[in-house]
Order: sequence, then C-alpha cells, then structure tokens
Amino acid sequence: MGPFMTTILVTRPEPDAQSTLLRLDALGIAALAAPVMTRLTLDASLPPPDGFAAMAVSSANALRALEDRGVLDRYTHLPTFAVGDRTAWEARQLGCQQVESAGGTVTDLVNAIARAHLAGPVFYPAGKHLSHDLGKALAPFGIMVATARLYDMVAIDALPPAVIAGLADGSIGAAMLYSRRSAEIFVELLDGLLEQPERSAISMLCLSETVAEPLMTAHFNRIHLADWPSEDAMMALALAFTREQTAP
Repeated sequence: MGPFMTTILVTRPEPDAQSTLLRLDALGIAALAAPVMTRLTLDASLPPPDGFAAMAVSSANALRALEDRGVLDRYTHLPTFAVGDRTAWEARQLGCQQVESAGGTVTDLVNAIARAHLAGPVFYPAGKHLSHDLGKALAPFGIMVATARLYDMVAIDALPPAVIAGLADGSIGAAMLYSRRSAEIFVELLDGLLEQPERSAISMLCLSETVAEPLMTAHFNRIHLADWPSEDAMMALALAFTREQTAP
C-alpha cells in the first residue's frame, strides 16, 4: 500500500469489532480494535413468548443477551423484523427461523412492521440506553410493543495508551464510529488528551449524521458519512480513506 499507509481504529464493541477487522483485512486495510463499550447482560424480566405476533430487533446484542440467559430458543419461532441486513444475518445465525431485513434504519424497521399488518403485539428485546422508542413509533399504527431492556453497553474507563499515542502522532489516521453513544464516549475518553490540530487531523468515519454530531461539537473536523447505514457503506468509507492516504 505504500509508505503513507496509516491504521484505522475500530471502536465498536466485540464481537462486532472482530468482524469488522476481518473485513478490513480482506480489503488490505490496516486496522486495530479498541472497543469503547462492553456489553453487560441484565437480569430484566422477560415476557413469555405466547401471544406475540413478531419480534423486532434493532441490534444483534439483544439476541446475544437472550442467548446469554439461555432463553433465545423460546423466541426464535417468532417472525423477526431486523433493522438491517447485518442484524438479519446475525438473527439467522442465532437460530431465528423467519427473518426480514427492514433496510437499515429504525424508521425502516417501523415501516416494515406497520406494513406487515400483524395480528398481535411485538416483542422488542433492547438495550438499556434506547436511542428510539419503538413502542411510541408503532402506536399510531395500533401495534402494541413489549420492550424488555436486556443489556447495557458500558463505557470503558480509558483508551489504551498506545491508541492515544497513535491518534496524537497520526499513525492512527481514522476512527470508525457506528453509534451516537460510541461517538459520545470516544469524545469523553479523549477529552484533554488531544490538541485541536491533532483532532482536526483524524478522519472520523461515521455510520450516519446522528453518529457524527457529538464529534462535530467536539471539533473533530474531518467527518465522513456512510452513504447508507450499513457495514458495506462503512467499508467503502475505509477504502476511500486508505486510497486517499496512499495516492501518489
């Protein structure tokens, strides 16, 4: 790739970070993982599966939390509406029998469920920090939602010193951000550790405009938005960044 190649930092939690690293490696892109959050499964009460017409999933972490608790197989028979292709793939891998990908955004998920004309309520396993209220969004369509907050994404205490040093000296030239909360945590972890010129030099590869907002507020000026909220679009951003670094 040439002498100007820099490393891309992957900030998403495991196991997704490893999945992203494998895809970047297949493209010949140097990357390292420094997840800014870890998943903690919660002991929330769960509704019995009887009576639900479908299950809605906005993150594969919800299914992983059900699996952690040994109860996922109770719900895998339910028609499952996944927010996007990647989550749909994960749902199938975890045993869900009938899965539909909504297309990538929570609005798509709401529309897909509304179009289905379900004959009963929807089970929505979710995280503690909900960025959207699926029940409120589906209420105008007459669809009841039972939300169970099954996991918490807990911020790490500090980034590894080598990562901070790499961001400061430019050897880590970009960071991939997949959620608004991860962007907020990333900003907090670097508070006071990077000078403004160092912040301005880092390319922030963001899944959406919502993810980018905390970074812009914190004066990370090189913001790149995915054309669509998908892993494929994030790979395209990473490729474009790498080509820019290695251009003669």
